[in-house]
Amino acid sequence: MKNDNLKNQYRVNEQIRANEVRIVGDDIESVVMPLHKALALAEEKELDLVEISPSANPPVCRLIEYSKFLYQMKKRQKEQKAKQVKIDVKEIRFGPQTDEHDYNFKLKHAISFLQDGDKVKAYVFFKGRSILFKEQGEILLLRFAKDLEEYGKVDMMPVLEGKRMTIMISAKKAAPAKKEKPAKPQPAAEATEE
Repeated sequence: MKNDNLKNQYRVNEQIRANEVRIVGDDIESVVMPLHKALALAEEKELDLVEISPSANPPVCRLIEYSKFLYQMKKRQKEQKAKQVKIDVKEIRFGPQTDEHDYNFKLKHAISFLQDGDKVKAYVFFKGRSILFKEQGEILLLRFAKDLEEYGKVDMMPVLEGKRMTIMISAKKAAPAKKEKPAKPQPAAEATEE
């Protein structure tokens, strides 16, 4: 459960082990006092004493309703998660003797991936005896990287791993957060005049 993780993270009231604590709150200036006085103050104001920084000396506690405190923490975590940018890795597969048309088709897709802010992992897969053409595969991947240099930068030069030769390319600048594609508008019924 998500709430149990947050609830067990903070000590509240009698769970606090320190002899002295630093009290902070909305209407209280930072004060150091013995734990029993801090608990009495919290009870007097009908609030909870929540240990927010146990590693400080003395530990920092806050006078606040515990449920309100948990709500604020969940809200803050949600905001931080929303600000994170997720980068996907898109794979593009080539053969050692890929045609020009197929190459251009895959290049067009790679450009759109990089413009969306994704990374592109392009690889040449060698089947059977086609491993003899590994130089062609390397030339193909280097050409691919050169054609994409205005959209992205090469993170990893071509490397042969088993029967795959791989190259990684990442977008030059981070794209804005991905948006859902808007639904296509339905054609309006056309009125015919007679």
